[in-house]
Amino acid sequence: MLKDITRRDLLQGLTISAGGMLLQASGVSADFDAKPPSGEAAALRPNYYPPTLTGMRGSHEGSFEVAHALAWRGEKPGEYQALNEHYDLVVVGAGMSGLAAAHYFRKKRGVDARILLLDNHDDFGGHAKRNEFHHNGRMLLSIGGAQNLEDPAGYSEVAASLLADIGIDEDFIEAMDGMTPDDYTLGGKLTSDMGMAVPGDNGHVAVNGNWTMMMQGADGYEQAVRELPIQNVEQDKLIDLFGGHRDFLDGLSLHEKWAYINSVSYNQYLVDKVGLSEETLPILNAGPLIYAGIGGWNLSVLEAFASVAGGIRSMGWVGKLIGSIGLSLVDSIMQVRMFPDGNASVARLIVQQLIPDVAPGMKGTEDVAIARFDYDALDQEDKCTRLRLNSTVVGVREIDGKRVEVDYVRHGKPLRVTADHCVLACYNGFIPHLCPELPETQKEGLKYGVKAPFVYANVLLDNGRAFSKMGASMYQSPYDSFQWVSAAPTMSVGGYQPPRNADDPMALFMMSSPIPQHNTKATARDVLRTGRHKVYATPFASYEKDIRDQLQALLGKHGFNHESDIKAITVNRIPHGYAYTYLSLDDPEWEKGQAPHEIGRQQFGRISIANSDSEAMALMNAAFDAGWRAVEEQTA
Repeated sequence: MLKDITRRDLLQGLTISAGGMLLQASGVSADFDAKPPSGEAAALRPNYYPPTLTGMRGSHEGSFEVAHALAWRGEKPGEYQALNEHYDLVVVGAGMSGLAAAHYFRKKRGVDARILLLDNHDDFGGHAKRNEFHHNGRMLLSIGGAQNLEDPAGYSEVAASLLADIGIDEDFIEAMDGMTPDDYTLGGKLTSDMGMAVPGDNGHVAVNGNWTMMMQGADGYEQAVRELPIQNVEQDKLIDLFGGHRDFLDGLSLHEKWAYINSVSYNQYLVDKVGLSEETLPILNAGPLIYAGIGGWNLSVLEAFASVAGGIRSMGWVGKLIGSIGLSLVDSIMQVRMFPDGNASVARLIVQQLIPDVAPGMKGTEDVAIARFDYDALDQEDKCTRLRLNSTVVGVREIDGKRVEVDYVRHGKPLRVTADHCVLACYNGFIPHLCPELPETQKEGLKYGVKAPFVYANVLLDNGRAFSKMGASMYQSPYDSFQWVSAAPTMSVGGYQPPRNADDPMALFMMSSPIPQHNTKATARDVLRTGRHKVYATPFASYEKDIRDQLQALLGKHGFNHESDIKAITVNRIPHGYAYTYLSLDDPEWEKGQAPHEIGRQQFGRISIANSDSEAMALMNAAFDAGWRAVEEQTA
């Protein structure tokens, strides 16, 4: 997502974007007396290990029904079984902010501090989910959500201290780079090929080359564009756009250009000024859809450029200067580091430090990716820190200014615990339903932002022969359901051994932004809501068909047969995805302290709020910062 910077400062970020900076619903009525849904039934089995579950993951069955009943219809249990459990701190949500809050609280209060983390999902980590396959004697890891450490050198002191505490210090971050193959784009190798795959007469036409940089005028862009199966007149316009052959805002003063690129959508610019057909726009939108979670109809021209959209050199001499500087600095402007299961390894490192019995033999960063976690050890009565999964919180309130009551539903049973303090590390939009006593202005602030939905799929292949013939580790696929297709992580970080050659089993990682790509005239928040509903309404069978059709079109000419080569599919749907970042086309520039996220995150007695929503920034370091702030509020 876009970083939380002012529009005046955003122009400075174009140096990075021009160089190709990398990343970073309907429901079911709840029956509180019924047997647990089938999605929860897996949690009751022996040897419970959610990373290996396939099918529909992320917002899986059993994780959202109780919350939707409360948020949509005001339904929740009338009575709760009071457990004989009192804690120093209860954390609602075991994503990155929640885990960070537990870490900071324990560090401040000591290892004997009693902490309970509650999460509605069947696994911890929030968006940082681990997908794990086993086939023909090999373990294959991939990403179920949050992907990487983005610019860890730029973390705040408190966020950097958390990383260091779990072994991710400067030396390890440097070592991660050496353990990542030079051709793995997602792992931060920004000069490697990122191909483009466009439907043709006989399957997809894949054009190799580093399209992220070629869209900013890097060598080879003209030839690459000519290989695309689109009309010649559209090719001509793309070449002019990428190469800066024309200043499409010629005639405007520098001040007028600045006003234009902040007040006009990127897609409107492409249609009105560049003259591109709307049929060509997906080629320019595939990057922003994944980087920013929103498309070119809702991003200003400036915001789109900051989200690696092509064409910055078409802004006259200023654009050419910024583009040239960015291309020359691409190797040094941004650190991107990745574990083979994404940020799930970061979550695992924090959990293992909080609850060592989950993986008592784990050494740390050197073997975190291959360690087997014992989920039965997460919630042991004799331990000071406990993590309770499949537990949807439905009420949090302060009692007499002395304690907090926390109500939740687990496997259909309404339960209650108490605590001295509570940190709400869950979705901002749900908090007003948990705490109806909050001031109305704070509720409105909490409900303002709408998270960007995503769908990440991982596909286990019998072997990597067909994909290896493609020639690159990653492809943009702008006209398909999944806009990006990549080899699953190939780095050897954390003890992981990736596929040795094309004959080994491999996994493909596919990314999709489900928002509508046509011009709806709607605000970004409404577009994101539409995408969220689409995610919830789309069954696994539809995702599976889209995945099989897309991969067959992409790989079929290289001998791929989806019926025999695909061995498993995991779909991670993330309807409430990455935190909303303010956009110039829809949101005003609030005075400091008056933005909705700042009003929404105010401390409420013994209850504090910690999540990336509260920072209006969808980055892991923002989640850490929020966790620290909440703990400081509660321990001041």
